[in-house]
Amino acid sequence: MLERKRLGGRPQVTFVLPADTPEGPVSVVGDFNHRNPAAHPLQPQGDGTRAAKVSLPAHSSHSFRYLAAGNYWFDDDHADHHNGTNNRIHT
Repeated sequence: MLERKRLGGRPQVTFVLPADTPEGPVSVVGDFNHRNPAAHPLQPQGDGTRAAKVSLPAHSSHSFRYLAAGNYWFDDDHADHHNGTNNRIHT
């Protein structure tokens, strides 16, 4: 799931997944973090989810995917668009 808000006039996107699906560590990997899995790991939240917040430029489009343990890549059904190999989000 993607949650969006503006923080100081800049869009902030929170990438949210259930705490245990899939099991193990998960990161959001995209063009906004130079595809670095260590840049935005999802952290446990008090509501039974895990999340990572990312500030993005306004009026831009970015590709991303999730990377879980065991080199398991997967998509977000709530992305704005899918282009075959990536999810897309528009700010």
